Amino acid sequence: MSTHGNRPEDDARRQEEARRILDRAHRDSAPILDSALRRSGDFLSARGESDDPAEIWGKRIGRGLAIAVGIGCVIYLVMTYAR
Repeated sequence: MSTHGNRPEDDARRQEEARRILDRAHRDSAPILDSALRRSGDFLSARGESDDPAEIWGKRIGRGLAIAVGIGCVIYLVMTYAR
């Protein structure tokens, strides 16, 4: 028996698998810092979370204050215990 009858289907399946592998490799090889900066920018600006302007600005202010307080705590701990 010859398996040449399924050859176009096998080729199409292999090509699709190769495309998926290449797409995954491209996605996984993206620079870590770039994606982290993009995600943190989206987080701080509260993009795509709500349509209410008051809620968006409330989240932006709250998240900004949380970062400021966190940095302040780190500075305090370094100044206090790094002597």
